[in-house]
Amino acid sequence: MHIEFRHLRTIKAIHDTGGLARAADLLNITQSALSHQIKGIEDQAGVELFVRRSKPLKLSAAGMKMLAAAESILPQVAALESEFSGLIAGSAGRLHIAIECHACFEWLLPVLEQFRKAWPEVDVDIRPGLAFDALPALRKEEVDLVISSDPEDLPETDFTPLFDYEPVFVASSQHPLAQKDVIEAEDFRGETLITYPVDRARLDIFSQLLTPAKVEPAAVRQVELTAVILLLVASNRGVAVLPDWVVRQVRFNSDYVTRPLTKQGITRRLYAATRAEDTSRPFMAHLIRLARQEAVKLQRG
Repeated sequence: MHIEFRHLRTIKAIHDTGGLARAADLLNITQSALSHQIKGIEDQAGVELFVRRSKPLKLSAAGMKMLAAAESILPQVAALESEFSGLIAGSAGRLHIAIECHACFEWLLPVLEQFRKAWPEVDVDIRPGLAFDALPALRKEEVDLVISSDPEDLPETDFTPLFDYEPVFVASSQHPLAQKDVIEAEDFRGETLITYPVDRARLDIFSQLLTPAKVEPAAVRQVELTAVILLLVASNRGVAVLPDWVVRQVRFNSDYVTRPLTKQGITRRLYAATRAEDTSRPFMAHLIRLARQEAVKLQRG
C-alpha cells in the first residue's frame, strides 16, 4: 500500500466538508479529479473508505482509521514545513552558547532576555565552556556561539569583536595595597588571590601578568560567584582581579578600592566565535548587536 500526504489531505477534506463538491473546492481540484483520487486510494488500501449511499458522505470504519492517521500526521508535517520555512527565512533555529568567560553570565543574561522576546522561535541554551573545549565543540556543531577572549586562526570560524575591557585589581579599603596607585606583578607574591574556578590559562591575571612575570601568589582561593568574591575581598580575606564592568558599582563603595594593573594597564577584548556560515544569520547578527549594546550599558554603569 502506497499512501501519500495528498491522500490524507483528501480524506480529511471530505470528512470536514461532508461532500465531494465542497472538498474539491477546498483542495482546489475538480470534482472529477477528486473522484478518481478516491478510487485510487481505495485501490491502494484494498478496502472501501466511504459509505457510498450516505448524505452527507461518511467515512467507513476503514476510512475513519485513515482519518485518524491524517489528523495525527498532517499537523506534524505542517509544523515541520513551518519550522523549515523559519530556518530558510532566518527567523528560527538553534543558538547554543558556550562561555569561556566565567564573569560573562552577569553580562549575557540581560542580552538573552531581550533576544528571546525578539526571536521566540530560536532555541537558546547556555553551556559553561569551562568543562570542555568550547572551540572544538563549535566546529563539531555541538554549540553555535562561543564567548572567548582568546581568538584563534581556525578554518571557517569567525571571531567578531564584542567589546574591550580592563582587568582591575580589587581589594579591601583596609588592605595595605590600597595605598598604591598601580598594582604590579610583584605585589601579588604575599597575597591570597581569589579567582573563579577556572584553569589558570583562562584567567587574565595569570595569562597577562603573573605567569609572564613568574610570580606566584601565596595562595589561590577559587570561588564560583562574583558576589561572594567581593564579600571575601571586603572582609580582607584576599584580593581579586575582575573585569572593569563587573566592579563598576564597587568603585563608589567605601569598603573597596580598585586599581589598574601595571602603569601601562592591561586591555582585553571579548569575541563572539561563530561558524562562518552562521555569522550573517539574522538572529545571530542581532544577538551580537544586543551584546555590544549591553556591554556599553555595563561599562557606563
